Amino acid sequence: MSFASFAEFLAMGNHGAYVWSCYGISLAVLALNVALPVLARRRYLQDEARRLRREESK
Repeated sequence: MSFASFAEFLAMGNHGAYVWSCYGISLAVLALNVALPVLARRRYLQDEARRLRREESK
């Protein structure tokens, strides 16, 4: 596949909206697959630290 210009590349033969939205959705899903576990781990560690501080103060 070769394109004459960058605009033609972005248009993808009049399928550009579909192609680029698929890339965007895929990128968003991959980012969420990385971010959500990281955030959950951080929240878990904060909860455990809070629980340990409570137990030590008893």
